[in-house]
Amino acid sequence: MAKKQALKSKIYATGKRKTAIAKVYLAPGNGKMLINGLSLDSWLGGHEAIKMRVLQPLRLTKQEQTVDIMASTIGGGYSAQADALRHGISKALSLFEGNFRAILKPHGLLTRDSRVVERKKYGKHKARRSPQFSKR
Repeated sequence: MAKKQALKSKIYATGKRKTAIAKVYLAPGNGKMLINGLSLDSWLGGHEAIKMRVLQPLRLTKQEQTVDIMASTIGGGYSAQADALRHGISKALSLFEGNFRAILKPHGLLTRDSRVVERKKYGKHKARRSPQFSKR
Protein backbone atom coordinates (compact mmCIF):
# COMPACT_ATOMS: atom_id res chain seq x y z
CA MET A 1 0.00 0.00 0.00
CA ALA A 2 2.84 2.42 0.87
CA LYS A 3 4.55 1.46 -2.39
CA LYS A 4 1.55 2.58 -4.48
CA GLN A 5 1.41 5.88 -2.61
CA ALA A 6 5.17 6.36 -3.16
CA LEU A 7 4.77 6.01 -6.92
CA LYS A 8 2.37 8.94 -6.98
CA SER A 9 4.31 11.50 -4.95
CA LYS A 10 7.38 12.27 -2.92
CA ILE A 11 7.74 11.06 0.64
CA TYR A 12 8.79 13.62 3.25
CA ALA A 13 10.66 12.94 6.50
CA THR A 14 12.57 15.06 8.98
CA GLY A 15 15.84 13.92 10.57
CA LYS A 16 17.46 15.52 13.61
CA ARG A 17 20.78 15.39 15.46
CA LYS A 18 21.98 17.91 18.09
CA THR A 19 20.88 21.27 16.62
CA ALA A 20 20.95 20.10 12.98
CA ILE A 21 17.75 19.43 11.05
CA ALA A 22 17.46 17.69 7.66
CA LYS A 23 14.31 17.89 5.52
CA VAL A 24 14.34 14.87 3.21
CA TYR A 25 12.19 14.22 0.12
CA LEU A 26 12.41 10.70 -1.31
CA ALA A 27 10.97 9.71 -4.68
CA PRO A 28 11.41 6.74 -7.03
CA GLY A 29 14.20 7.44 -9.50
CA ASN A 30 17.71 6.44 -10.52
CA GLY A 31 19.83 7.25 -7.46
CA LYS A 32 20.36 11.02 -7.68
CA MET A 33 21.09 12.77 -4.39
CA LEU A 34 20.83 16.55 -4.03
CA ILE A 35 21.63 18.18 -0.67
CA ASN A 36 21.33 21.96 -0.33
CA GLY A 37 21.47 22.18 -4.13
CA LEU A 38 24.77 20.22 -4.29
CA SER A 39 25.67 16.60 -4.96
CA LEU A 40 26.81 14.48 -2.01
CA ASP A 41 30.46 14.63 -3.16
CA SER A 42 30.54 18.40 -3.47
CA TRP A 43 28.56 18.90 -0.24
CA LEU A 44 30.86 16.78 1.95
CA GLY A 45 34.08 17.10 -0.03
CA GLY A 46 36.70 14.53 1.00
CA HIS A 47 34.98 13.25 4.14
CA GLU A 48 34.61 9.63 2.99
CA ALA A 49 33.65 8.22 6.40
CA ILE A 50 30.81 10.72 6.77
CA LYS A 51 29.62 9.96 3.21
CA MET A 52 29.47 6.27 4.11
CA ARG A 53 27.36 7.12 7.20
CA VAL A 54 24.91 9.09 5.04
CA LEU A 55 24.60 6.26 2.49
CA GLN A 56 24.29 3.49 5.13
CA PRO A 57 20.44 3.26 5.11
CA LEU A 58 20.41 3.11 1.30
CA ARG A 59 23.04 0.35 1.24
CA LEU A 60 21.29 -1.73 3.90
CA THR A 61 18.00 -1.61 1.99
CA LYS A 62 19.69 -1.91 -1.44
CA GLN A 63 18.00 1.27 -2.70
CA GLU A 64 21.09 3.21 -3.90
CA GLN A 65 20.06 3.11 -7.58
CA THR A 66 16.26 3.09 -7.22
CA VAL A 67 15.36 6.27 -5.27
CA ASP A 68 16.14 9.97 -5.70
CA ILE A 69 16.79 12.07 -2.61
CA MET A 70 16.44 15.82 -2.34
CA ALA A 71 17.29 17.31 1.04
CA SER A 72 18.02 20.57 2.78
CA THR A 73 19.95 20.83 6.03
CA ILE A 74 20.21 23.65 8.56
CA GLY A 75 21.95 24.15 11.90
CA GLY A 76 24.90 22.44 13.53
CA GLY A 77 28.08 21.45 11.70
CA TYR A 78 28.57 19.24 8.67
CA SER A 79 28.95 16.07 10.76
CA ALA A 80 25.72 16.67 12.72
CA GLN A 81 23.96 17.63 9.47
CA ALA A 82 25.14 14.37 7.89
CA ASP A 83 23.78 12.36 10.83
CA ALA A 84 20.48 14.27 10.64
CA LEU A 85 20.36 13.46 6.92
CA ARG A 86 20.97 9.76 7.66
CA HIS A 87 18.10 9.81 10.19
CA GLY A 88 15.80 11.53 7.70
CA ILE A 89 16.66 9.10 4.89
CA SER A 90 15.99 6.16 7.22
CA LYS A 91 12.59 7.54 8.24
CA ALA A 92 11.66 8.23 4.61
CA LEU A 93 12.69 4.70 3.54
CA SER A 94 10.56 3.14 6.30
CA LEU A 95 7.58 5.16 5.02
CA PHE A 96 8.44 4.22 1.42
CA GLU A 97 8.34 0.47 2.11
CA GLY A 98 7.12 -1.03 5.41
CA ASN A 99 9.56 -3.96 5.21
CA PHE A 100 12.56 -1.62 5.46
CA ARG A 101 11.73 -0.79 9.09
CA ALA A 102 12.75 -4.31 10.16
CA ILE A 103 16.11 -3.85 8.38
CA LEU A 104 16.89 -0.33 9.66
CA LYS A 105 15.72 -0.61 13.29
CA PRO A 106 18.34 -3.15 14.50
CA HIS A 107 21.10 -0.84 13.24
CA GLY A 108 19.69 2.07 15.28
CA LEU A 109 18.99 4.21 12.22
CA LEU A 110 15.41 5.11 13.17
CA THR A 111 16.35 6.34 16.65
CA ARG A 112 16.96 10.07 17.08
CA ASP A 113 20.29 10.71 18.83
CA SER A 114 18.98 13.10 21.48
CA ARG A 115 22.34 14.16 22.97
CA VAL A 116 22.62 17.95 22.94
CA VAL A 117 24.98 20.42 24.63
CA GLU A 118 24.05 21.07 28.25
CA ARG A 119 23.18 24.68 29.02
CA LYS A 120 25.46 26.95 31.07
CA LYS A 121 24.34 27.54 34.66
CA TYR A 122 24.54 30.73 36.69
CA GLY A 123 27.69 30.95 38.87
CA LYS A 124 29.58 28.38 36.77
CA HIS A 125 32.23 28.86 34.09
CA LYS A 126 30.59 26.27 31.82
CA ALA A 127 27.70 23.86 32.35
CA ARG A 128 29.37 22.13 35.33
CA ARG A 129 32.81 23.73 35.74
CA SER A 130 32.93 25.66 39.04
CA PRO A 131 35.20 28.61 39.80
CA GLN A 132 38.55 27.63 41.32
CA PHE A 133 38.40 27.27 45.10
CA SER A 134 40.74 29.51 47.11
CA LYS A 135 41.37 28.62 50.77
CA ARG A 136 42.87 32.04 51.51
